[in-house]
Amino acid sequence: MLAKKHRFQGRRSIQRVYRAGQSRRGRMLSVRYLTTPKQPFRAAVVVSRKVHKSAVVRNRIRRRIYEILRADYAAQLDGVQVIVTVFDASLVALPAKELRRHIAHLFAKTQN
Repeated sequence: MLAKKHRFQGRRSIQRVYRAGQSRRGRMLSVRYLTTPKQPFRAAVVVSRKVHKSAVVRNRIRRRIYEILRADYAAQLDGVQVIVTVFDASLVALPAKELRRHIAHLFAKTQN
């Protein structure tokens, strides 16, 4: 789980990223991001019921992505607000290394 300072506070801050942010889409997930100087890295993971009916599976996907964001990006991306949206339930069976590589590829696109 991300530290409280790295989580969004309220609906307005998430809506700001959706309205003003830029988006990069991969095969299984998309990253919407907004650069906001003087603010900490913030992240949210969205896994809708369309991805999988089971809340257990959706939460497992969400926890795996949060852990990658916490370990790899929370310290280095100050001033960036990120929303990761999942489209494919096959992320559950994806090995951690491959999931990490897929997320890193999308984050590399955001740097360009």
